[in-house]
Amino acid sequence: MPLRLEIKKKLSARSDRVKCVDLHPHEPWVLSALYSGNIFLWEIETSSLIKSWEVCELPVRSCKFIARRSQFICASDDMRLRVYNYNTMEKIKDLEAHADYIRFVEIHPIMPYILSSSDDMSMKLWNWEQNWECASTFEGHAHYVMMCKFNPKDTNTFASASLDRTIKASYANVWGLGAQQPHFSLEGHDRGVNCLDYYPGGDKPYLLTGADDKTIKIWDYQTKACIQTLEGHSNNVCSVLFHPRLPVLVSASEDGTVRIWHATTYRAETTLNYGLERAWSIAAAKESNGLAIGYDEGTILIKLGHDAPVASLDTHTGKLVWANNNDIQSASLKGLTADFLDGEKLSLAVKDMGSCEIFPQVVQHNCNGRFLVVCGDGEYIIYTSQALRNKAFGQALDFAWSAVGTGDFAIRESLSRVKIFKNFKEHRIIKAPMSSSEGLFGGACLAVRGPDCICFFDWDEGAFLCKIDVLPSAVYWNDTKELVLLVCEDLAFVLKYEKDAVDNAISEGAVSPEVGVPGAFEPEHEISGKVEKGQWVGDCFVFSNGAGRLNYFVGGNTMTLAHLDQQSTGPLFMLGYLPKEDKVYFMDRSRNVVSYRALLAVLQYQTAVVRRDFDSANTLLPAIPESEHSSVARFLEAQGYKDVALQVSKDIDHQFDLALELGRLDIATSLLDDAPANSKDTTESTTRWKRLGDLALASCDMALAERCATNSKDLAGLLMLYTATGDRFGVLKLAEDAVAQGKLNIAFVSFFILGEVEKCFELLIDTDRIPEATLLARTYLPSHISRSVSLWREDLKQVSERAAAALADPAEYPNLFPDIDWALKVEDVFKQNRSKVVPASEYPTAKEDLDLDLIALVKEQHNTSSKPHLEPVGHDMPEAPSAEVLVDRSQLNQIPSAQAGDKIVVSHVTESRPVDGVNSGPEFSMTDEADAILNDDFGDDDDW
Repeated sequence: MPLRLEIKKKLSARSDRVKCVDLHPHEPWVLSALYSGNIFLWEIETSSLIKSWEVCELPVRSCKFIARRSQFICASDDMRLRVYNYNTMEKIKDLEAHADYIRFVEIHPIMPYILSSSDDMSMKLWNWEQNWECASTFEGHAHYVMMCKFNPKDTNTFASASLDRTIKASYANVWGLGAQQPHFSLEGHDRGVNCLDYYPGGDKPYLLTGADDKTIKIWDYQTKACIQTLEGHSNNVCSVLFHPRLPVLVSASEDGTVRIWHATTYRAETTLNYGLERAWSIAAAKESNGLAIGYDEGTILIKLGHDAPVASLDTHTGKLVWANNNDIQSASLKGLTADFLDGEKLSLAVKDMGSCEIFPQVVQHNCNGRFLVVCGDGEYIIYTSQALRNKAFGQALDFAWSAVGTGDFAIRESLSRVKIFKNFKEHRIIKAPMSSSEGLFGGACLAVRGPDCICFFDWDEGAFLCKIDVLPSAVYWNDTKELVLLVCEDLAFVLKYEKDAVDNAISEGAVSPEVGVPGAFEPEHEISGKVEKGQWVGDCFVFSNGAGRLNYFVGGNTMTLAHLDQQSTGPLFMLGYLPKEDKVYFMDRSRNVVSYRALLAVLQYQTAVVRRDFDSANTLLPAIPESEHSSVARFLEAQGYKDVALQVSKDIDHQFDLALELGRLDIATSLLDDAPANSKDTTESTTRWKRLGDLALASCDMALAERCATNSKDLAGLLMLYTATGDRFGVLKLAEDAVAQGKLNIAFVSFFILGEVEKCFELLIDTDRIPEATLLARTYLPSHISRSVSLWREDLKQVSERAAAALADPAEYPNLFPDIDWALKVEDVFKQNRSKVVPASEYPTAKEDLDLDLIALVKEQHNTSSKPHLEPVGHDMPEAPSAEVLVDRSQLNQIPSAQAGDKIVVSHVTESRPVDGVNSGPEFSMTDEADAILNDDFGDDDDW
């Protein structure tokens, strides 16, 4: 069966001819060396060019990251080596290295060495710790040296490929460091050798080469034998490599194709052609499945398969098993996490279990952990989990364990054929009601995925149960086999499995081959967002999502347990949850294991609440640490149990919010009273008192509302409260407090309500609101008009003398203030009676008094009595009508008492001329400037 590798293009960057590419071992970067003399640094995730360097005007044929120094080195046709810091873009070193074009540079994996090969038929070893001195020169080839590579199995040796058709090699060493001559040569290519690569594992002494004879050869450099010759390219082979993570070898050719070959069977798996002309270079990194390719017209990066480690965690025993290439390794996680913080790398005691005959792409324990299946290359092998003894094997496109038997499983043998095995023996063959099957999932029911749906079958009878029109990538069943979760691309569905109805239908023979069992699955909830991997714990589903968070879903609500630290380790892949350890375990691409805390008691409590098993929930609550009570309370609130949440929560903010929602004013008040002294004057405390006061008003608790407004310094609220309740003393105290706090608007309104117009007048004077004070006096305090006009004149003189002279004083011009004497008498009567209170019960009759003409009323009483007497009306302070001060020019002839020397305020005089009918009098005028000033003085201002 073919090796199934999903291939995705992650980066496609157009540029000039790319002669060499390299992948950073840790960062998502691709380095490209261009024939035009430039170096480009590409960001894989965003497909963007993040940095570039103009190296020289001649081709740059090789570039390599020196990751441990945050540098890269490049070799160009001007025979020079250059070293740059890729963070600062600074040039670190520039040296002349060879007498001809430099074809390739290689970085020693451990030592501070750089090896360069050149058309001058030599190779040189450079030591960066010795100021880049040339430590050795190696000669022996009879033509251009196209490439050189260090042996990962023995880093003291290296190999070289030349156009003289040879690869220099030996039994123990390949161009041993310190030796000036090669030990021997491998000969077999018919034309020049362009490239080579070592097998990355330690189990095979293999060397891979590509040449101008259009072939790829695999050599055993210990026996000097050619193991295999691969043919298929139609032009020169420019680059070859063994992939460091996958069982494939890759070749790039001038025919424009990149071919992927199986590293064990040597069969051709895939041929890639992206239409970018000749392919010159390929590169891979140890910690990823990426493959970078350099073409005539740009750079491509593809992803082969998936980055997730091939691993399985047995949640019963805590045993972790994973694949390291073909090797199977294990470690126990029990008791390891007590001394480790969340996200901290665990120290594992790794045990080698043995080597697998196939390359593992899936490793999975069965339901009780006794057996382990390894799938890959279209085959499966079932081992005992303890000793890795072979139990069963076969060919299959997919494999799935059953959750109802220790030795029950199913395989997808072909697109239309699925077999069920019971106790490792073939039990039944089922044919899915779909054109072809594309996937297989185990659990309480067997699930077969088709092109546009998923179908469920019974394990025992193979009966068709239900068809659901979704395409899940994973299926998870809970322990009770009542809930199943279908993971789709950006959404997950929780279904309830009606097992009793299914069993009854099967026993009665009432299963329809077309419809299945109606109501076998009922939708319960949806989880929005991407679910990477998860596990049921009771009725809680713990999972990692696409945003780097560890969440759990229960009762229709998703909550976050932890934010995964993926900056330093790269993506984390969830292994599973161990209830006895209260930990969720993750593994990164380098097979490092970390853990995050998730308390089983919390998950069990929430499961009991969802099931409405409150007796069990109350039993579990004492086992939950108080530090987790607040999160439990928020869950209870989301489930609608706010009264219980109020009792459980330890978060003061949450308790206060719950008390308000439940209308528990006493608890909310107690929480605010018990707050620390240093937090009582904060904005947060003020806001809480206001919220409580609003609720107290809604509940008609006026005493509490007053206290809340006082504590929150809500003077406007107190004003509303006192006026609504008729609290005269409260308004008086409020006015005094408002003055002390500088809240003069509140103070003014309070004094005005009390009838203390003198204090209102003084407030306006004290705050330099003299025009407003004058208008107030004109309306309510005629006895203060002269004082305010005098102050106004003095203030206005600073702006305009003429405007100040236009202001009239009743003491000087009484003729301009009709009934001023009567207004003074009304003021006296008002002052004598303002302390009297009219009860609210008299409003129906007293409201008519608001429209009385007080001056006319005083005149009438004066005519009927020698002593004026005015009874108070419906308000403490009756409004007095205001006299008109400004007159229009058209009214000047109608002023009967105008005398020579009098000043009259004219509102619309635009030119200087004598007043009609007043021959000896002065001229009356007001300039536009004065008019503007007066308008400005009478303008509104809310800042006082």
